[in-house]
Amino acid sequence: MNRITAREASERVGKPVRLAGWAHRVRQLGGVTFIVLRDRSGMIQCVAEGIDEACELTPESVIAIEGKAVAEPRAAGGVEVHVRALSVLAQAPAMLPFEVNKKAIEAGFDLQLDERVLSLRHPRNMAIFKVQAALADGFRRALRVRGFTEVHTPKLVATGTEGGAEMFPVQYFGRQAYLAQSPQFYKQMLVLAGFERVFEIGPVFRAESHNTSRHVNEFTSLDLELGFIESEEDIMALEEDLLGEMMTYVVETCREELALLGAALPAVGEVPRISVPEAIKILKESYDWEAPAGEINPEGERLLGDYVKKRFGSDFVFLTHYPADKRPAYTMPHPEDPTLTKSFDLLFRGLEITTGGQRIHDYDRLVASFRRAGYDPDAFASYLNAFRFGAPPHGGLAIGLERLTARLLNLNNVREAILFPRDKDRLTP
Repeated sequence: MNRITAREASERVGKPVRLAGWAHRVRQLGGVTFIVLRDRSGMIQCVAEGIDEACELTPESVIAIEGKAVAEPRAAGGVEVHVRALSVLAQAPAMLPFEVNKKAIEAGFDLQLDERVLSLRHPRNMAIFKVQAALADGFRRALRVRGFTEVHTPKLVATGTEGGAEMFPVQYFGRQAYLAQSPQFYKQMLVLAGFERVFEIGPVFRAESHNTSRHVNEFTSLDLELGFIESEEDIMALEEDLLGEMMTYVVETCREELALLGAALPAVGEVPRISVPEAIKILKESYDWEAPAGEINPEGERLLGDYVKKRFGSDFVFLTHYPADKRPAYTMPHPEDPTLTKSFDLLFRGLEITTGGQRIHDYDRLVASFRRAGYDPDAFASYLNAFRFGAPPHGGLAIGLERLTARLLNLNNVREAILFPRDKDRLTP
């Protein structure tokens, strides 16, 4: 017999079946053992009577079962398996670091990360990453139908997109290389090469010495770059459409996971736009909050999220017109005020999840901007030289997949949305 999944058993009522998975729960009642078997599709109750192997079974042991699928209205899915034979493929110890068959794991978060493989077996944790996979798939699907090409850019680079202060150095055959902060330069160069519309889903690395619930040192970025735009408004409008389609796709494919997590997905329509200078004024008037060094820090973002929810009923807000000295040298200055830029962040429930904007596409202007920012153009020649051959007006954005997931599911720490987090204190497992 070929193995089937727990979900497929409901289609085989009255027939012999073979399943394999983990013993999620084991309960002895008289001479009968009730086993809840868990596999990638879900769970199913299995009833074993007079089978010696079942009597010594421990939770989380890996098992294979042969039996008959029987209709049982009281069982989840309306079916259970009457076991004929049980094989223990790997016996789990009687004492585990924590139990994964309760509603929530009763252990500290650090211990859960130390024993990450075990904690990922919990259905709630599994659901988080199924939703996250759907978000990435929805992003990919929405861009493909709009003529975007998926690309894969280098993660070993000679220079950073925003300098070297936040980069991890790597020894590269006697030379200094770095882990990539972003695929930014390569996205732009591919637009210039004629692809026009590109996107990438991949890891990025930031050597920031943060230790907060919103920062890690390796994360997954949903990046895109778009040629022949009129302004940054084209990028913001595209993101509104993308997020709407991504949410719809998650609802269509992850109904059970969303129910398990108790997550309510937001409606994504036209997102309010507030300039940074205007936001600072609003925060002062509404919350008596002062902007440190003229920028909106995480506390300011949280308060602005509260304001936008009350004022517009929206979970999202675009922060626009960032000061030029707070943005990378390739960012297009605003024509009405060159101290500001044609750039934006998207806040979702008070947390920045996206950075984007229009880029400088004129070679001479781009080189001059790099010089003003204190960078040696020769150090960025492989990027800058591409603009000598002509570049269309273009722009793009980057969405932090883990932050988006965490906010969507109301998780307290972005690490909950990362399979194996990497931060200043954690390099294993």
